[in-house]
Amino acid sequence: MTTSSQLTSIRVAFIGGGNMASAILGGLVQQGLAASTICVVEPVQAVREQLVQQWGVHATVDAAEASTQLEKANLVVWAVKPQVFQEAAASVTPWVAQALHLSVAAGIPSASLAQWLHTPRVVRAMPNTPALIGQGMTGLFANPAVSPVDRQLAEQVMNSVGQTVWLQDEAHMDAVTALSGSGPAYVFYVLEAMIQAGTQMGLSPAQARQLAIQTFKGASALAEGSADAPELLRQRVTSKGGTTHAAISSLEADQVGALFVKALHAARDRGEEMGKEFGA
Repeated sequence: MTTSSQLTSIRVAFIGGGNMASAILGGLVQQGLAASTICVVEPVQAVREQLVQQWGVHATVDAAEASTQLEKANLVVWAVKPQVFQEAAASVTPWVAQALHLSVAAGIPSASLAQWLHTPRVVRAMPNTPALIGQGMTGLFANPAVSPVDRQLAEQVMNSVGQTVWLQDEAHMDAVTALSGSGPAYVFYVLEAMIQAGTQMGLSPAQARQLAIQTFKGASALAEGSADAPELLRQRVTSKGGTTHAAISSLEADQVGALFVKALHAARDRGEEMGKEFGA
């Protein structure tokens, strides 16, 4: 099986050098992978220059220029927009037949990835933006042709920026996208509302921000460390007739919980649409 020491000895190519690629790349470097073993294909000059300056990796404008490095890659991480994936794949596949492919592109089914990349050694990953600070959550799905060693490599790569969970059914990737992939935006949305309410009630913006963020952080840590369900934890804070009860009663009267569940279903449905829109 692949070990941590083997992880530090692989060669990795990134196709696309945006925020998520930079986060994963940084996680690998911090885990001990030498920058000299990483190459990035990124058409935007400013992004290339930032990656070279920050991490010391080799970055090129196109695949042909990086062909020597691509041919040596054990792993190719695809961090391009779904709508340009097929075009990008056509320019890269002549040099990466030997590699495992890890895609963080939303929505594109593994069958399409395998068709475009000319290999069944494909793992889909759906990370989220807290990966930028090493606190990400990633859902993973592997084609049946992916070996246990390859699965472990993909898992270790994504564990470098947070936690991972494997899915047995690829259809559940859209649920992961809705729940955790898009999830940080929901947290920020609620934080916005809490800060707004705090300032309306007389707190300074700085005070409201600190109170809201630390409350989310502390509550999440409490939920993570407790064996009790969030529902029970909520009930313990909600004394009948008290302030929390007044707030929860207001939310329930407006059916906020049901509307929130509806919103996640909308995100899941859009993920399914994207698979049909951008897949083969």
